[in-house]
Order: sequence, then structure tokens, then C-alpha cells
Amino acid sequence: MIERTIFFDMIRHDPFPGSLTQEQVEGMEAILGVWEKYRADSDLRWLAYMLATTAHETSMTMQPIEEYGKGEGMKYGSPDPETGQTYYGRGFVQLTWRENYERADNEIMPAFPGIETNLEWQAEQALHPKIAAAVMFLGMEEGWFRTADNGQPETLGRYFDVDENDAYGAREIINGDKSKIPPWANGASIGNLIEGYHDAFLSALEIASDA
Repeated sequence: MIERTIFFDMIRHDPFPGSLTQEQVEGMEAILGVWEKYRADSDLRWLAYMLATTAHETSMTMQPIEEYGKGEGMKYGSPDPETGQTYYGRGFVQLTWRENYERADNEIMPAFPGIETNLEWQAEQALHPKIAAAVMFLGMEEGWFRTADNGQPETLGRYFDVDENDAYGAREIINGDKSKIPPWANGASIGNLIEGYHDAFLSALEIASDA
């Protein structure tokens, strides 16, 4: 189990700027809770990287979000004629396209007993924190979001295992923008930013897990 007081005390100062909102705490509680119930024997680096990805993707709010523009101009941005749902990006990481919402329905319930979904027909469920956490876990474990140049899925196992420890390169799981330098980042690339978040989360997780 992850001792919450220790964990939140540590991350309050890194990667967060000295304080946490209730919404940030609640979002992380959902992620930690799903991890403890279903993935407690997995590599803590995976959890740290998922928390770091969430921090970046949600602009540190740690709450599931909707895609900016709600898919405007994209094929997935129009309502499906059968379901009436619009499958733009939602979640801690962005789940898009009807087939991916359907895949999440098919895979989440067997892998996470007790988390029930009907995402294909109720797309807004992707904004529920526990469901968003389950989508992120499976998506990053199995490589739902991107494939490498060799056609293999980009997964957490490619970047964190007994031989690899590459929090910079792991950005490829979600987006190929690791070398991009945002104008607000004081010269740091997106890969470097997320790597820094990962290291801070991992330190807190390791200490809080040993408490």
C-alpha cells in the first residue's frame, strides 16, 4: 500500500509548486486506488510514468479532461450516426475513435473486475476518474495509442523493464513530441519535463511504499 500522507507531502513540493488542490488529490487518489487494487505487484516506474503523463496531459490538474475543441475538424469529431456519441479525446490520456471506446469496454471489465463501462454508448464515462485510470493503465501497458516505426505497439514494457529505464523515450507511448520545447518551459523539452515529473513521483512512491 502507498502511504498517502508521505506521498502527498513529497509531491506537494516536487513536481507541484508547494500546494495541492482537493481536485488534484482526488484525481491522484483514483489512479493510486486502481493501481493498488489491480496492479500492486507491477513495476512502480510504470505508475510513476502514468502519473507523470497525467500531470502533463491535464496541465497538472490531475483530472480527466476533454480534448480541446472536442475533435473539431477531425473525423471523430462528428456524432456517430448509430450511437449518437462523439468520440473525441477524453480522460487522463486522450481516448479517441469509436473502435477504441469499444475496445476499452471489451478489455476493462475483464482486467478490472468491478469497474463497469459502457463507453461506446456513453462516451462521457471516459471522464470518470476510475474509468480514465483503467483506460490509461491498459492503453499504456498494451500500446493502444501509438506504434513504433517497426510496427510494434509503444508500451510501458518497452521503456521500463530489467534492461531499460527510459522515462525520456517513454513519451513515444503517447506522442512523438519528446524533443519539442514549449514556449513556457524555459528551454526544457516535453520529454525532459515528463522525465522530471516521473523521477519526482517515483521517489515519493518508493518511500511511501516502504513506510
